[in-house]
Amino acid sequence: MAGSSVVSVNPARPSERVAVYTAATHEEIDAAVARAARAQRDWATLPVPARAERIARCGDVLADRKGETATLVAREAGKILQEAGGDVQEAIDMAGFIAGQGRAAWGTTHPCEMPDKIGFTTRHPVGVVGMITPWNFPVAIPSWKIFPALLAGNGVVIKPSEHAPACCESFVDACREAGIPEGLVNVVHGFGETGAALCSHPGVRAVSFTGSVPTGRRVAASAMESGPRLVSLELGGKNAMVVMPDADLDLVAEGAIFGAFGTAGQRCTSTSRLVAHRDIAEDLVATIASRAAGLRLGDPLDTSIDVGPVIDRASVERIHAMVEAATAEGALVATGGTIVEIPGCDGGSFYAPTVLTGVTRGSPHRPRRSLRSRPVGHRGRLLDEAIETVSDCEYGLSAAVYTRDVNAAMQAVNRIDTGIVYVNAPTIGAEIHLPFGGTKHTGNGFREAGSRGLEQFSEVKSVYIDFSGRLQKAQIDNRETIKASG
Repeated sequence: MAGSSVVSVNPARPSERVAVYTAATHEEIDAAVARAARAQRDWATLPVPARAERIARCGDVLADRKGETATLVAREAGKILQEAGGDVQEAIDMAGFIAGQGRAAWGTTHPCEMPDKIGFTTRHPVGVVGMITPWNFPVAIPSWKIFPALLAGNGVVIKPSEHAPACCESFVDACREAGIPEGLVNVVHGFGETGAALCSHPGVRAVSFTGSVPTGRRVAASAMESGPRLVSLELGGKNAMVVMPDADLDLVAEGAIFGAFGTAGQRCTSTSRLVAHRDIAEDLVATIASRAAGLRLGDPLDTSIDVGPVIDRASVERIHAMVEAATAEGALVATGGTIVEIPGCDGGSFYAPTVLTGVTRGSPHRPRRSLRSRPVGHRGRLLDEAIETVSDCEYGLSAAVYTRDVNAAMQAVNRIDTGIVYVNAPTIGAEIHLPFGGTKHTGNGFREAGSRGLEQFSEVKSVYIDFSGRLQKAQIDNRETIKASG
């Protein structure tokens, strides 16, 4: 860990360096946690609305910097400019939403069993929060974590992905310009060892991680090494779109293209499975494949292109290996399935938008950069079989159903085992005022965003106030004397 360099490059042209940082040593992590702890003590004494005002100013600074930050996201994370701008806008929106929570309910009140007594809950900061964030939303996801943690009264130490460290630095710099106190939010750079050291640090009382299932399990294990703490895990998904026979197929095709190939298929909510009735599957797949083949790949700073690169060459090779493994099992490539070289983007990490058909249910070969089609049975059994197919997966993040039948739509909403369900929209597009997260191996029960986003960064305290002026005995039978039977 000590002395190694974190080098981020433009995935469209990997010879172009974006930023270089030195990986944090254990001593530097200790110092960052100590700074956050010192600053947190004063920050926690501010009234919650005062904290909210500072967070609102963060949104203003981010808005002023939106163009330059979006360009940085495009260069470092490979998002096309429109998507990069959306990444930054989401952070701006999160600042506004969380600032509003500063004057919202901070707990609940409850009637008590006894007269002249009241019960209520309130929230308190945990102290210092350690965060590990991914590269696919290098500004938005830090905002999902940092703003609620700050509103709750905490200090922060964040380790961004080694693929997008400059984006996180830019975000934190905007927070400092907006008046977030010095030392309250700290960035440490590095790789897996750095993250493990942060998660297991005895001064860190909560950990929030977004990434893969294997890494998430290691994070959780590291976080519990030195004692109990809050651990929030967001571990991705394998998201399916269900198409009923009565669906608007043009709308389906548009949604599938955006859901599967937006952000080069690298969102945790990206549409990677299509479940359609066999009566419509063939024509639908042909339409989607034709549109996917027409998507323009290239430099994400070029406003005429549709899809940018994946994050690095290793990802390209991994995707291609998965496609080849799927075809060896009998899947057919309707379009794509090739590594693409783009003029002017030497060595860029480009993979053709890919549609596979005939992938067997339960196959381990589930490429992130392709859309898989699976026809299902007769019309009367479609919904049951489709829901069973969607649920036959270790993840439970997002799903979509396309239908004009409100009864079928509500059946799908109630029965699909995912944290997010869309009706007549693709599996991507979560909004910051609703909770974000999933079931099964997607996470461990916490939700990000929405009013529930504060839960992973605060402790709930129950308070009882007895103003009767006399002892009232609780947890015994106070209603009447129970006569002994017999």
